[in-house]
Amino acid sequence: MFIGLIIVLLLVLVLPFTIHKVEENLEVFLFVMGISASLISGILGKELMIKALKEPVMISGAVLVAGLMFHYFNKKIRLSIKKILTAIPLQLFVFIVVVFLGLASSVITAIIASLLLVEIINVLEIERRHKINLTVIACFSIGLGAALTPIGEPLATIAISKMGQDFWYLVRLLGIYIVPGILLIGVISIFAVKGTVAVKTQPALTTEIEAAAVSHTNGGESYPDVFIRAGKVYLFVMALVFLGEGFKPLIDAYVLGLSYKLLFWINMISAVLDNATLTAAELSISMDAHQVKSILLGLLISGGMLIPGNIPNIISANKLKIGSREWARLGVPMGLIMMALYFAILTLV
Repeated sequence: MFIGLIIVLLLVLVLPFTIHKVEENLEVFLFVMGISASLISGILGKELMIKALKEPVMISGAVLVAGLMFHYFNKKIRLSIKKILTAIPLQLFVFIVVVFLGLASSVITAIIASLLLVEIINVLEIERRHKINLTVIACFSIGLGAALTPIGEPLATIAISKMGQDFWYLVRLLGIYIVPGILLIGVISIFAVKGTVAVKTQPALTTEIEAAAVSHTNGGESYPDVFIRAGKVYLFVMALVFLGEGFKPLIDAYVLGLSYKLLFWINMISAVLDNATLTAAELSISMDAHQVKSILLGLLISGGMLIPGNIPNIISANKLKIGSREWARLGVPMGLIMMALYFAILTLV
């Protein structure tokens, strides 16, 4: 069983970066891998199927509702952002956006924060590579900030429940690490757009096909696009449920007994597995604060490294058409540097 699960994990880590068709159909691929992991573990049954069907409802529903609202108010949002950009420099603007979305995500949820992010990214008249880099950086900020309250993301809800603590527990425990981290990420975002050249305004279009292509490139989308995106998010989250539950036996057998220092690094598997599931598996009320901090920070930071690692990554990559390799190009090195920095801080403390 364990050999089979390791093979599935390796496939999840390797194939999206080596086979273009897999990268293009990441949701379907992860769904198949999730089913495979659940079958290998022998846990695929009615209970898991019900959980996998229920779990994505709230997230995909929020994506759908917010998507429809953003579609309706698209022009007003774009005009407002452009007015702001005429008043302040681009670098200051992206710093404010990254820091604000990171801190606000704990109140407005990571889902809404990421949907706001993609609307803002679409308005910016900068090259695609800069948009990708800014998106990856901002998703690190959102992924960290959302963990400060149980409203922000499931990981925080589960952590508070497992530890039997109050609403502000994670603010007290992680705030001193997360808030400076978000500010640092905000500073990094300045360099992501430094020296960028504005994309020239498109010339007059000669055909309806060209008009549709430019509209899609600039973030315009039809109502069917909004529903399709919500459906893809639903399938993506369902796949993560199957993957997280399917890998539980492997985690129980080889991970749970390790020291918090090792768990911090091993939790890089959060880049491809649901961090909420890992939180539920790893945390115990008998742990001291330092162990809990190490586990949660490892999960939160590594969640930004690859697309499946966090809901903001999934939503942003889907709408902005960012591929796995494009995301990993910055996500992996940035995640590793942040992991090393936080590990040093935790060790010294």
